[in-house]
Amino acid sequence: MWKYEKRLQYPVNITRTNPQIAQVIISQFGGPDGELNASMRYLSQRYVMPQREVAGLLTDIGTEEFVPS
Repeated sequence: MWKYEKRLQYPVNITRTNPQIAQVIISQFGGPDGELNASMRYLSQRYVMPQREVAGLLTDIGTEEFVPS
């Protein structure tokens, strides 16, 4: 059995955007087997989930795929 806690590991406060850095990050995650593609699959699947808890879990997994290893 597992316990699901929805919380961030650390606080996030974005004060300004940087499109150039965003482009570099996206290029690192891209490709058919890349982490960005996996993340998009998780995030798109969440919209067809009838159970809201599972949709929240897919959101968390999808956003975790964005974090570089």
